[in-house]
Amino acid sequence: MKIYKKRWMQSGIALICSLAIVLSVFPVFADNEEIKNLENQTSSLENELQGINEDILALSDEISTTEMQVEMLNGEIARTSDELADAKANEEKQYEDMKARIKYMYEHGNATLLELLFSAENMSDFLNKADFIENLSEYDRNALNELQNIHQQIEDEQKTLETQQASLTDLQEQLQSQQEQLQAKADATSTDLAAVQAKLQQAKDEEAARIAAEEEARKQAAEDAAASVDNGSGGGYDDSVINGGGISASTNDVTLLAAIIQCEAYQTYDALLAVATVIMNRVESPRFPNSIRGVIYASGQFEPVWTGRLDAVLQAGPTSLSMQVAQDAINGSRLAAVSDCYYFLYAHGSNRDGIIIGDNVFFQSW
Repeated sequence: MKIYKKRWMQSGIALICSLAIVLSVFPVFADNEEIKNLENQTSSLENELQGINEDILALSDEISTTEMQVEMLNGEIARTSDELADAKANEEKQYEDMKARIKYMYEHGNATLLELLFSAENMSDFLNKADFIENLSEYDRNALNELQNIHQQIEDEQKTLETQQASLTDLQEQLQSQQEQLQAKADATSTDLAAVQAKLQQAKDEEAARIAAEEEARKQAAEDAAASVDNGSGGGYDDSVINGGGISASTNDVTLLAAIIQCEAYQTYDALLAVATVIMNRVESPRFPNSIRGVIYASGQFEPVWTGRLDAVLQAGPTSLSMQVAQDAINGSRLAAVSDCYYFLYAHGSNRDGIIIGDNVFFQSW
């Protein structure tokens, strides 16, 4: 693999070399302090923005839950209103029936009741008819009291539900207000972050240009390397393996890592480890999810995830070499050439500058 560098325009080489030779007489120090400060600001703003976005998501979930509860209460209030209407109707019917019986008894006097009693065939029948008359009056009183109690219970329940509904509606409005405030803060933080990132990139570009000019002056010749894909057989990259620190991982995590690197790289140790190094770099960076699964399944990051190639490899089972490289990476092995890289693309489909290993070009930032 070879490191691609920007080609200097032929007309400017002489001038750059002359300036570099002149400047090399004096001690030149990189403005590392400014870059470090800008990187710290960037990291701080990224963390702040991440926290705000997490708060927004949490509030969104809470708002959704509150909306669901309000809707459920609306349904319960409607049901209770229907029950209250039925209870009122039953109460009115029972009252009307009782009035009809009282009216009948008033119009016909006690003759009807006496006739009922004197029609008894014996003492036992007489006592049964007397109990019936008494139970009839008692039934009317009890039924009416019960209906009134049910009516009152339903009214109380409806008032309680309406109070809860009002409370949830107020909470919903408060949460939406908080969400709007957080969104405004997120927008402002994003603007600040973009400005700091632009300054950081400018400082890095200036530092890189100074170093390149100094190197040009010392060597008096530009290195112009062309991309040369050799099926991962190696080239001009640092193929040493360094220890980046191991992490705890389950068997499923090892298999998942093995499957994705098998999808993305040639079946050579360096090519597989290069992709695994990028994934582990992301796991350890606050800019990305902090787990192997989170990094791999992050939206829109790895093509095999959404095309189904990853599932096919998982179903068939990764190769032994892929499993070995995945376990080595989890144990801390990193390919030195890409130890600071967070991205890679298929080399033949990209014109990006970077480090080519196998058929992929690796680079630090998008």
